[in-house]
Amino acid sequence: MAELVTIARPYAEAVFRIALENKALTSWSERLTLLSAIAGDGQMRSCIGNPELSAAQKSELFKSLAGDALVGSEANLIDVLAANERLSALPEIADLFEKLKAGQEGVREATIYSAFPVDEKQLKALIADLETRFNTRLTAEVVVDQSLIGGVKIVVGDQVLDTSVRGKLESLRLALKN
Repeated sequence: MAELVTIARPYAEAVFRIALENKALTSWSERLTLLSAIAGDGQMRSCIGNPELSAAQKSELFKSLAGDALVGSEANLIDVLAANERLSALPEIADLFEKLKAGQEGVREATIYSAFPVDEKQLKALIADLETRFNTRLTAEVVVDQSLIGGVKIVVGDQVLDTSVRGKLESLRLALKN
């Protein structure tokens, strides 16, 4: 997987620069999401890997599936990816682009591990508290991890806030051991 990231990174950075210069981060984000979905389709993956199809045929197939959504630079991206046999990297390019976009917009990703499902109201309150604590806007993904027993464990970048029962028990175990 690291190889795919290495392949996708220059494309994602180039697309990000173009989108930033043209003040079109949102539209590029939408297009890359669409293209990523097309590239992720099982039948399309078969076509991408088919050595009997030329790069031009693969490019035209992509463009026809995207419909009128692709214009100018977006269509050129598909041509370049097809010519370099990199269409399969589109999901990774889209993911890297979203990370660059979030960084530009000052938004960081948070992963919230909870012992129980978190409802929408609780999540909004928790995100508001976390945004104050970390002094940044956050987007959050909630992962249910019953091994936490209770409470939450929050990961924002390289920072971890562990208020779970399991985390407290581990801290207590270490304190008693010393």
